[in-house]
Amino acid sequence: MGLRLIIILSVIALAEYYSFILVRSMVKTLPSAWRLSITGVYIALTVLCWVGFIFFRQINWASMPHLLRNVYIALAMGMVVGKILILLVMLIDDLRRIITWFVTSMAYSATRESGASVGPIDRSVFLKRTAIVLGGLSVMGFLYGITNRYNYRVRKIKLKLANLPEAFRGFKIVLISDIHTGSFDNHGAVAHGIERVMDQKADIILFTGDLVNNHAHEVDEKYQSIFSTLKAPMGVYSTLGNHDYGDYVQWPTPQDKIDNLQKLKDTHAAMGWRLLMNEHVILEKGNDKIALIGIENWGAKANFPKYGDMKKAYHGLPEKNIPVKILLSHDPSHWEAQVRTEYKDVDLTLSGHTHGMQFGVDIKFLKWSPVQYMYKQWAGIYQEGDQYLYVNRGFGFLGYPGRLGVLPEITVIELV
Repeated sequence: MGLRLIIILSVIALAEYYSFILVRSMVKTLPSAWRLSITGVYIALTVLCWVGFIFFRQINWASMPHLLRNVYIALAMGMVVGKILILLVMLIDDLRRIITWFVTSMAYSATRESGASVGPIDRSVFLKRTAIVLGGLSVMGFLYGITNRYNYRVRKIKLKLANLPEAFRGFKIVLISDIHTGSFDNHGAVAHGIERVMDQKADIILFTGDLVNNHAHEVDEKYQSIFSTLKAPMGVYSTLGNHDYGDYVQWPTPQDKIDNLQKLKDTHAAMGWRLLMNEHVILEKGNDKIALIGIENWGAKANFPKYGDMKKAYHGLPEKNIPVKILLSHDPSHWEAQVRTEYKDVDLTLSGHTHGMQFGVDIKFLKWSPVQYMYKQWAGIYQEGDQYLYVNRGFGFLGYPGRLGVLPEITVIELV
């Protein structure tokens, strides 16, 4: 952990150094007053952004005006990513300069021995402009991403399960995940997203955790009313995510934390959602049956808690009469860490958690996000043998109040 922190701090320091050098070089031909003003504003914004990152958990973001909060966070993230891009470009330029200096030095060694000096290699104007453009695009991109935070995308797939009973062919599942109600600032926009869920006319609606950021009261009466409109012929089922337990805030007493979780469970019930807490239900159509298994949060990455208990969830499940099993498990790392190794009879696992980091490239021929360096399975469908995993990109947002490249998702899975 110590080495990782040193590497991260070193990268940040280099990024800040190169960015400052670039800004200083870009304004050096301006009049003194303009040069000092622009440099001062740049330094002030940099300090302001890092204050937000360092004291993120101590700042009462909910008390800030929504527009100010959203613009501030987007600006801060845009500047950080932009400076990393500047670092990469400027390192390439410095590498070019070193190589050019070395080759030039070798070629003119005789001149150097005679007392003449080889002048420094000027930075490439092209690379300098490329760096500043990338930095600017990053800031503008994250600001633009704010406008996409309620831009719900419906993704539809057909999934072939070998042992699917006849009565369940064409069975339509709608999956949503990671609502994070405490981040919302527009009841109408959220209601529109829920209407789009209902427009899919699913047989069953499934939710894989993180209804709130931390507190049960985030789901106020208006949001309860909105989420209560989710209905399906075979019901609405849910499970818990890592944020639902209140692990990331300080509680006055341990009992307050327990009460908060109980209130959240009661909220699921009040909305008509069947919360699966390490348990299963049997879904029946005609004479055919499949199993729906739901466990509490179980994470294999970054010290996320393992509240889930597969053995408990399986207890009493009649193996022989259930040809297909569908698992709700918030964290996709659970799939490789336990499901694929110990529960090979789980045909389909449904997860969320990653949000696709709310940032990346997510098009038909290219899918990339920084989150993939932590989670091998982070968005969309994955298959190993006869087992499938689908990772929903999340309905809501957390931290960054927007979506850049990776839009909020409503998943429609048709079993065939």
